[in-house]
Amino acid sequence: MISVFGSKAGKEEIEQVSESINNQWMGMGPKVKEFEEKFSKRLGLRNFLMVDSGSNGLYLAVKLLDLPMGSEIIVPSFTWVSCAQAVILAGHKPVFCDVDINSYNITEKTVANSITDKTKAIMVVHYAGLPVEMDSIKQFGLPIIEDAAHAVDSYYKGKACGSIGDVGVYSFDAIKNLAVGEGGGVTAQKSELIERARVLRYCGIGKSGFETSTQGKKRWWEYDIKEVFIKMNPSDILAGIGLAQLEKLDALQAYRKKIWDIYQNTFKDCDWIKTPCEASDGDKHSYFTYCIRIRKKRDELAKYLFEKGIYTTVRYHPLHMNKIYHSNVKLPNCEILNEEALNIPLHPNLSESDVEKIVDEIKSFKKYL
Repeated sequence: MISVFGSKAGKEEIEQVSESINNQWMGMGPKVKEFEEKFSKRLGLRNFLMVDSGSNGLYLAVKLLDLPMGSEIIVPSFTWVSCAQAVILAGHKPVFCDVDINSYNITEKTVANSITDKTKAIMVVHYAGLPVEMDSIKQFGLPIIEDAAHAVDSYYKGKACGSIGDVGVYSFDAIKNLAVGEGGGVTAQKSELIERARVLRYCGIGKSGFETSTQGKKRWWEYDIKEVFIKMNPSDILAGIGLAQLEKLDALQAYRKKIWDIYQNTFKDCDWIKTPCEASDGDKHSYFTYCIRIRKKRDELAKYLFEKGIYTTVRYHPLHMNKIYHSNVKLPNCEILNEEALNIPLHPNLSESDVEKIVDEIKSFKKYL
């Protein structure tokens, strides 16, 4: 089965992991610090902290804003469940907004329709790595949580996505553009927020006993708990894989773009397929996933491809349509996407023959329309 998402790792990642194991340093250590420094340098981030997952990074980001309990936070409905879960776990209410039918991103208009007197923040998601029009979102004057899980190599007007809002979050899970297995990161405009995040990351303590022992404290095993929080420490195993992935990220991204361009050039002449948007001039896309729209027989196409050995999916089932959130809003574009969207394989572990097969099988489905 050709997978819809995937990553590509090899001997460089194995060497990094072996080094950590041989040094008996598998928890959070020097490789985490090195990854934080190199990732920050690549993206031009003022402050960056690695955590154990992008989902926990979202929860941490919401907590860092110190919003009044029960605040409303606008969240695009066409996104992963962690966005809503982070808001709820932090004691707030997600208010789901629609997305643009072409970009799959939130816009000034979709956000404006969802703002109330209780709105205290906006969560932005750069879907598939296509930058959101951030200037129009910033004009609302509300704190912005920027989910750049798909956008590790995306830029908006020359600035790295994730670095534009008040707090930005990255994901490095097993299928992301920079894949470490599980992992994430948080950045912020204000350095004091990252310093607080550093304390929170380790159960609200901040420093381990070993770190304290090197600073002259007599009883280094006695710790001062600053805040009540969960543990979000990443490991040197993850960070080592991340360091190897950083070194090859340009090559991985070039291959993603090559596949993207093949799809764009092939499907542009298929009048029954709506292809995804390109980035605006001056912006840069990350090509995390390729999401097409099929106005007729989307489900049948998915089943057809599955039977041909090609796995597809819909990213994402709109959050407002999940009963657990008790939402009664109608979001027409998200609901259209729920019926028409289909993510087809795009990742660096695809072979050229895989891509050729995907293209041929999709084109051959036209006879069933």
